[in-house]
Amino acid sequence: MPDLDGKVILLVGASGGIGAEAARVFAADGAKLMLVARSEEPLAELTAELEKEGHDVAYTTGDVSVAADVTRFVDATVERFGRLDGAFNNAAMTQAGRLDQVSEDDFDRILAINVKGTWLCLREEVRVMRDHGSIVNVSSIGGLRGSSGMGAYQASKHAVIGLTRTAAHDFGPLGIRVNVLAPGPTESPMLDATRRAIPGGVEARIAATPLRKAGTGTEVGATASFLLSDRASHLSGVILPVDGGFVA
Repeated sequence: MPDLDGKVILLVGASGGIGAEAARVFAADGAKLMLVARSEEPLAELTAELEKEGHDVAYTTGDVSVAADVTRFVDATVERFGRLDGAFNNAAMTQAGRLDQVSEDDFDRILAINVKGTWLCLREEVRVMRDHGSIVNVSSIGGLRGSSGMGAYQASKHAVIGLTRTAAHDFGPLGIRVNVLAPGPTESPMLDATRRAIPGGVEARIAATPLRKAGTGTEVGATASFLLSDRASHLSGVILPVDGGFVA
C-alpha cells in the first residue's frame, strides 16, 4: 500500500521545483493534496495534470508571509477534504551577495518568507490537526553550515531548523511530529538562479559531494513522503540532509 494512502496533505510552495515534484510523489503515494503557491497558473496546470491521472487534488493561492492568507488556505484544506493529516512547508526564496551587500528590504523579505512563513504555517496547521499529524519543513544544507555569498538565506534556513526543533517539543505531546529536510543542491529554478548569481559555486558543491551529483525534486519528495507517512511514526525533531553525503 502506498505510504500516504488516503492522507490529506497540504503542500505549500507547490508551483515548481521541489514543490511540484513532491506533489507528484505524494499523489503517486496515495495522498489527497491541497497545493498552495503565490502564482495561480502553474498550480492550475499541475492540478490538471494530477487530476488527469486520477488523483484527488485541489489548489489555492496564498503568500506564506501574510497571516490571513495562511489561515485561509489551511481552512480551505479542511473545508475541501474534511481534515488535515500532514503538511510539507516548502515555500522559500533565495538571495546572493555578501552580508554587507544585502539590502534591508531583501533581508526582511527573505526572513518574512522563509522564517515567518514557516512559523505561520506551523501555527495554523497545528490548529486544525486532531491528536495526530506530521509536518515536514524544508531547510537546506545552508542551514547546517556557512559559506560565502548567501548569508541572509543561510540565516533563514538555520532559523527553520530552530523552529522545527522547538515545534517537535511543543507539539509532540499533541501527537504531532515535526521534522525538517536539509536538501543539498537540487535541480530546480532556484538552483539555476544560484548558478547565475554565484558562478562556479554550485559546481564546486557538487564536486565536493560524495555522490558527485545534484539531487532531484523527486528524491527530496520521496524522503518527505516517508517522513509524512506512518512508517516514520517515531521520528520527530529529525534534521535529515538530502544531499548526496555533502555534510557527512
